[in-house]
Amino acid sequence: MQRLIPTGDAARPVAFAEAPQPTPEPGEALIKVEAFAPNRGETFLLERPGPGLLPGKDIAGLVVQAAADGSGPGIGTRVVGHPAQGGWAEYAAVPTHSLAVLTDGIDSVRAAALPLAGITALRLLRTAGSLAGRRVLLTGASGGVGHYVTELAVAAGAELTAVTATPVRGERLAELGARVVHDVTAAQGPFDVVLESTGGPTLPIVLSKVRPGGLLVWFGQASRSPVTLDFFELLGASEGVTIQHFHYAGAPYGPDLAALVGLVERGRLHPEIGRITDWADTADTLVDLRERRIRGKAVLLTGEGR
Repeated sequence: MQRLIPTGDAARPVAFAEAPQPTPEPGEALIKVEAFAPNRGETFLLERPGPGLLPGKDIAGLVVQAAADGSGPGIGTRVVGHPAQGGWAEYAAVPTHSLAVLTDGIDSVRAAALPLAGITALRLLRTAGSLAGRRVLLTGASGGVGHYVTELAVAAGAELTAVTATPVRGERLAELGARVVHDVTAAQGPFDVVLESTGGPTLPIVLSKVRPGGLLVWFGQASRSPVTLDFFELLGASEGVTIQHFHYAGAPYGPDLAALVGLVERGRLHPEIGRITDWADTADTLVDLRERRIRGKAVLLTGEGR
């Protein structure tokens, strides 16, 4: 079969290679991949790929070999999956605890856009707690996670302000009910909750906008710059604020994937997909994703998904 492997070249981060079809573990199903969606964090890993890295965490496709231990869906079932790696290939072995069955109304393109970003959004909002009537600030809002968080938070009754780099990147967020600003200093606090994914100089600014006793959930560092905080600067505005470090990871993922599928099916969640293209275009798409030239998610189609 064909799979995409790292090249170590920033301009062409992946290339096709012939590889043996994966042999599933007893608790894994073999999936014929129809579509996959890269994540911006994966583009960073590809800059200095470690030994044995096989990229690919978000896939949708068809079960062609059920798990030997009897768990999970049977042959011929359409699924969305979140393997640890190896999804950018014609076939992928996925633990059954990280699969969810797709309904007939959800195509592989929308399904592939769900896993990492959607799971992150669900778990992030659970961490934030009840949002009804609360003022929320979301930074780095124009990626896949940001669109899901915005739609779900506004539906839950939050008054949400989203920070995006440009007006174009904020258009859909405004349609979903967010107040959009393009400079974090323009966000008018105080906020009950800040969901912060940028790091660098942004975090101290948004921290100063949290009401006393409020919550800042730090879930990313898209700027790739470390954060510096001054103890004395925080005394005036951010007394008693909780800073909570957040990372989405932790199997099983199947229940959250099923919840996301259900939300899409009921019209309560709409994946924002900025690019759909053949997986022959993966290298260029990864560069554009890394450089923030794609709004929302990008989805690549294999031979079966085209």
